[in-house]
Amino acid sequence: AVTLAKQLSAKRRAACESFSRRVRQELSELNMPGVVFTVEQERTPLTAFGCDRIQFLVSANAGEDPKPMSKIASGGELSRIMLAINTVLSEDSGAAETQIFDEIDTGISGRTAQRVAEKLAVIARNHQVICITHLPQIASMADCHFEIKKSTDGASTKTRITRLKEDEAVTELARLLGGAQITDAVLQNAREMKELAWQTKTHN
Repeated sequence: AVTLAKQLSAKRRAACESFSRRVRQELSELNMPGVVFTVEQERTPLTAFGCDRIQFLVSANAGEDPKPMSKIASGGELSRIMLAINTVLSEDSGAAETQIFDEIDTGISGRTAQRVAEKLAVIARNHQVICITHLPQIASMADCHFEIKKSTDGASTKTRITRLKEDEAVTELARLLGGAQITDAVLQNAREMKELAWQTKTHN
């Protein structure tokens, strides 16, 4: 067992640098060009998982020492780091078949949101992706849309999930874009967004 653990440790050490480099590249494409991402491999007593303790260290701001991911304050940064890790793993078929991203849009907007949407589309080529979002850039990239709505009668609360038809999905995108008042211009914008998302998924 000790011999096998040492062999596993050597393989982990060999993979760490390549993995770190690929994650940093993904993060630069998610508008985090100055991020520091490294993998710390610490020797431990032998367990069922080998003789290593693996920890991801991150510094999102210049001049800050890398810290464990659990100590990162920004939810948006943490979401993008997890997305970058999952993107790399999905390329090697090492990611879970179904991946759930809840509020990955925290703290992001504009071009960054678009890049996140494109990365999710890359993962979705080989894995099922379930994403809960309030950003139209991300929602427009989906192949299938569901609306989650809560209601209460004062005594209890119910959550209803409804699969949206194509025209309903466009209307919901328009609501995300325009708020309470949905004009013809906002609806047209939503249709164009869905069309651009389809083109992105088809040609990338």
